[in-house]
Amino acid sequence: MWHKVSPIAFRIPYIKTWKSSWFSEKDSYKDFLKNDVTVRDILKKELNWIPLGDILISRDDGWLNVDVYTSKAALILGKTWENKEKIEGIVTKKVWLKTILNVKEVKKPDLNAKIVAFSISNQIEKRMPYKRAIKQALLKTMEKWAKWIKIKVTWRLNWAEIARNETFKEWNIPLQSIRADIDYCTARAETVYWTIWLKVWIYKWDIFKKKINKLDF
Repeated sequence: MWHKVSPIAFRIPYIKTWKSSWFSEKDSYKDFLKNDVTVRDILKKELNWIPLGDILISRDDGWLNVDVYTSKAALILGKTWENKEKIEGIVTKKVWLKTILNVKEVKKPDLNAKIVAFSISNQIEKRMPYKRAIKQALLKTMEKWAKWIKIKVTWRLNWAEIARNETFKEWNIPLQSIRADIDYCTARAETVYWTIWLKVWIYKWDIFKKKINKLDF
């Protein structure tokens, strides 16, 4: 029997961290979690035409700090930061917390699974052949010195009557090695007729924990 585990959740205690950073009592945990989901939904709705990476949320004395990673920071900020202030106002009204939006640029977007998945889905929605879009993404990612990459596409491909899935990869990905820094993302392309699902795995490099020397204490 197969046990499918998210590559990111599998590595959280070791080389990955949580996307939300805060502490709450048992009674308020549900509200905090609901606010985080609401904030991410608002950002994805307002910035659905911009490739977004990770969205990190933290809380500090009634303030909500939201870090948005993207490959096109100028489009979110605007010429005079009017877009940034608009989004902060929308989030503040929705969650009733003063929100600070920090936009950070991804230096290597071809190594970010979310941005790669957004690029592929955007090209498929514009009726580009899915094989061409995926192979271009594979080539660009490998050119940025990624070790391995795998992309899986599922549903009725090329307007076929039967759903199927295809996998494109360069080498193999060590999913069972915890030290392997693997970025994972799921996305979907909303075509005219149906939805096509995408999964992207990008293996960047290995991360080894620094050994603690007793003399450091």
